[in-house]
Amino acid sequence: MDYQEQVDRIVSTASFGDLVEFSYPIGYSHWGVYVGDGHVIHFAVADQGQMLTTVRSALQHMFPVCGDLLLGETMIRRVPLAEVNVPKGVNATINNDRHDFTPSAPEDMRRRCDALLDQVFQYHLFNFNCEHFATFIRYGKAVCNQIPGRRKNKECLDTTLVFNDFVAFKANNEEFCG
Repeated sequence: MDYQEQVDRIVSTASFGDLVEFSYPIGYSHWGVYVGDGHVIHFAVADQGQMLTTVRSALQHMFPVCGDLLLGETMIRRVPLAEVNVPKGVNATINNDRHDFTPSAPEDMRRRCDALLDQVFQYHLFNFNCEHFATFIRYGKAVCNQIPGRRKNKECLDTTLVFNDFVAFKANNEEFCG
């Protein structure tokens, strides 16, 4: 099944807050959260000037699967599912079964999405990655189960705290200004 068919299947069956896994052919995955209307929120490439665009393009050419990771800066973006930058051969599916946690209420997930949208973060493969982000949105806990040698379903407390601080800051500012 080609990528567009996978996207169409996800869009036709997904519910708000579902985890979308983009399984790469080399054995790791990119994660996002379905937010409705054919869109996903995920760690994406941060805004960039012409110089960084040139460097990123060169890295993507040399390292097609992980060139973006080498630059380290990400931005939380809401994009159409079909526009998520993935390598050829990826398998995109709804995967809510990889983590042993109960999903948060939709209003809590939406509050987290809204607070973190467009925030820029420094990417770190082991402690601050796309799976940490996606699980934080869905469960309120930053977890990454794809790191070899690490316990599964173990919350990364520092990452959860960083995300919680952004959500609390946004809530406090809206309350103060509203």
